[in-house]
Amino acid sequence: MTQVLFTAFSNRGDAVKLAAEVGERLARQGITSSLHLLDSSEKAFLDDETLVVSLGGDGTFLKAARLAHDAGARIVAVNLGHLGFLLNVPSNDVEDSVKDALKSDSVSERLALKVTCSGTGLEAFALNEVLVERASAGHMVKVKTFVDGEEYLTYSADGVMVATPTGSTGYNFSAGGPVVDASLSIMILTPIAPHFTIDRSIVVPVDKVIRLVVEDKPAMLVADGTTIGALELGDYVDVRQSPTPVRVVATRSFDLATRLRRSLREGHA
Repeated sequence: MTQVLFTAFSNRGDAVKLAAEVGERLARQGITSSLHLLDSSEKAFLDDETLVVSLGGDGTFLKAARLAHDAGARIVAVNLGHLGFLLNVPSNDVEDSVKDALKSDSVSERLALKVTCSGTGLEAFALNEVLVERASAGHMVKVKTFVDGEEYLTYSADGVMVATPTGSTGYNFSAGGPVVDASLSIMILTPIAPHFTIDRSIVVPVDKVIRLVVEDKPAMLVADGTTIGALELGDYVDVRQSPTPVRVVATRSFDLATRLRRSLREGHA
């Protein structure tokens, strides 16, 4: 098992090149590494002692985070994208960040979501958000929500999402949801373009289970931007805290204020 597993998509030549260059330098220092392409069918070989290094943008990180989470491994988030709100390591600091991470067990534990669906048997993992959304353009989906079995609101909307604090700055933010510090143990229930109903988010403790029930038209289940499968009338999705967090190596300043200034304000100037 290699000590360091670089991860990237095959169409990112810059990431593949960077992995090779840094890997060669690490090898001269006795540190073994390998590259796993996230869009390949090949199995990644790692365990809880492997350091996963995500090379790309936020999408790459979310895919690599699933890999690290399944193995109980730590992950270093390298920014090769434009904004990279989830990422805290610049491309010119990869080698030093990897070596520092191998010397230390310091991590920022990020809440992840475990998603199960009735009837279909669909299951999903999400670090950012999970949503039940309309199956076709021009239509809304009707979703009834419950928290620990207690009925909350029913939305006619483009969709309804449950976001984590880490994902609060993503789709949740675009839909009008709050920005939440990643250290908080909460889930955020946010409707997407709701029709004739409350459009504010509902914040829920992580020891609760949020249920999203499809009330009329077919819908789609989406987790971290990836379509998981179709939902039919009466299907419901249960969203709860994953028993294990995503272990992100915080090698540089990773506080919320810094990332807000750098990514949200300056990135959209």
